[in-house]
Amino acid sequence: MQHKQSDIDLITEVLSGNTPVYAELVKRHQRFVFTLALRFSKNREDAEEIAQDCFIKAYKALGSYKQTAKFSTWLYTITYTTSMSFLRKKRLDVQSIDDEGSILQLENQSSDFNADLVEKKSNYVYLNQAISLLAPDDASIITLFYQGEQSLEEIGKTLHMESNTVKVKLHRARIRLKEKLQYLLKDEVEELL
Repeated sequence: MQHKQSDIDLITEVLSGNTPVYAELVKRHQRFVFTLALRFSKNREDAEEIAQDCFIKAYKALGSYKQTAKFSTWLYTITYTTSMSFLRKKRLDVQSIDDEGSILQLENQSSDFNADLVEKKSNYVYLNQAISLLAPDDASIITLFYQGEQSLEEIGKTLHMESNTVKVKLHRARIRLKEKLQYLLKDEVEELL
C-alpha cells in the first residue's frame, strides 16, 4: 500500500527542484479552488481562468508559504484575492435572484440511474443553486466552511476577518441560504402538502 504524501511533503519536493510534483497539489485542490472561483464569478469560463491564475500565483509564491496555516487555507486566500481582483477588473454586478442563467450554469451532472445517487445529486444541485444566488461574500463563507471544511479561524485568515466576525457572517449566510432554498423548493414543498 502506497503512503499518500502530505501537502507539506509535496511542497518540500517542489521547492527542492522536483517541480512536476506540483501537479499533484493542483490535482488535490483544483476542484475546490474552481468551486470557490465559480461562487465569485458565477461564470464557468471566468472561474477556470481564476483557478488557473491561482495555481500559477501559488506556484510562484510557494517559497513564501509559511506553515503557520494549512496549505489549503493559504491557497484559498490566494483564490479569494485573485477572484476579487478579477471581479474588480471586470466590474461584474452581483446577479439578482431572478437570474435563471446562474442556476443553469451549475448543472454539471452525469446520468446515473441509481435512485439514491440521483436523489443526492438533486439535493446537491439545489444546494449549489441556492449558494449561487447568495452574494459572493456569503457564498464564499458557506463554501469554505461546509465544502472546504475550514474552521472559523482559517476562514478568518483567508478573508482577512476576525473569527468572531466570520461566525456572525456565517450565521447570517445560513439564514439567507435557507431563504434561497425555500425559494427554490417552494413548488416541491407545495406538492408534498
